[in-house]
Amino acid sequence: MTSSVTMFGAQWCIDCRRTKAQLDALGVPYEYVDLEADPAAADVAREISGRTSIPVVVYPDATHHVEPSNDDVEQKLRELALI
Repeated sequence: MTSSVTMFGAQWCIDCRRTKAQLDALGVPYEYVDLEADPAAADVAREISGRTSIPVVVYPDATHHVEPSNDDVEQKLRELALI
């Protein structure tokens, strides 16, 4: 199990900006992978999710969400005792 959350996203993506703001507001440490700065990372996100939608949020227990709602993210972070 990794020790942090990883989020794959892009600045032009409204859902990505929303999820990034939520993680920031909750004070959850995470690695942000900017798909505009690192286009090859899009292949990694696609392998994880099986889709081309973003954001892809990967949790320390190796589960993930694709285009999650704020409630989904918060529930998962609480489940993992990250908040």
